[in-house]
Amino acid sequence: MCEFCTKHGEGKKWYLQAKNYGLDLASDTRRKKMISGFFGTAGESAEESLNQMKKLKTAPRIIQSLISGSITRKYKKEHFGQVVPIEDVEKIFEIINSIVRLPCICRKTLTGKEERFCFGISALPAWARKEDKIDSGYLLGPYAQGLEKMEKSDALKLIKEFETKGSVHSIWTFITPFIGGLCNCDRSDCLAMISTLNYDIKFMFKAEYVARVDWEKCSGCRSCMQMCQFGAMGYSVARERVFIDVNHCYGCGVCRAACPNDAIVLVDRVGVKEVRKNW
Repeated sequence: MCEFCTKHGEGKKWYLQAKNYGLDLASDTRRKKMISGFFGTAGESAEESLNQMKKLKTAPRIIQSLISGSITRKYKKEHFGQVVPIEDVEKIFEIINSIVRLPCICRKTLTGKEERFCFGISALPAWARKEDKIDSGYLLGPYAQGLEKMEKSDALKLIKEFETKGSVHSIWTFITPFIGGLCNCDRSDCLAMISTLNYDIKFMFKAEYVARVDWEKCSGCRSCMQMCQFGAMGYSVARERVFIDVNHCYGCGVCRAACPNDAIVLVDRVGVKEVRKNW
């Protein structure tokens, strides 16, 4: 399991622990200040970070390694994510009781368009929700305007629709281990995915799973390959079947949405010897 499961989940999936969404963490004044600042300046910070990553790419490898490692350690404490498949999103929705939809800062920064693929989530008691302690008190600034409160059933339906279009689901901390965000990411315009995959500066863990293809069911249509954001899928011409490189697989499960034969399943990452320590 990822290190957050050990540190914040007592050996279980850390993002399925109600305490990591709760009032005890949400009411921390330091965290409130951090979240307010995040949404107040996130756009400018995101653009600056992207420029810095491009500059770092030209530095000697040892310098790149030292700096990227330092950045990752910093963000693991402040704002870090993990990929989660739709079945775990459903379990998360059993824990939370408040959800708002808001514009995606990454997409706004990179495309200039307001696309609402992100959700603020929490598991606050009724009296705290009435005071809007998370819905409006935390999400401040120009990048959190037009918050849309949603019913969980409507939000989950929307997230499933995002998946059919190839979006990868991820959960995010605001001063770890408090989880306050659920995003639907795309490698072309998600800064966390861009930094992790293109610049080797990790801002997110892989999922607790890897995908596996059942060759008895696979027809070789290759529809799933178009959905993979991580370059983890290939095609065997000799066998006329798709295969998965588990070393590159993030276990998002999005490939399943395109398979007409239900030939792809997710298995626990810790049970796959090659990648049980690969996060």
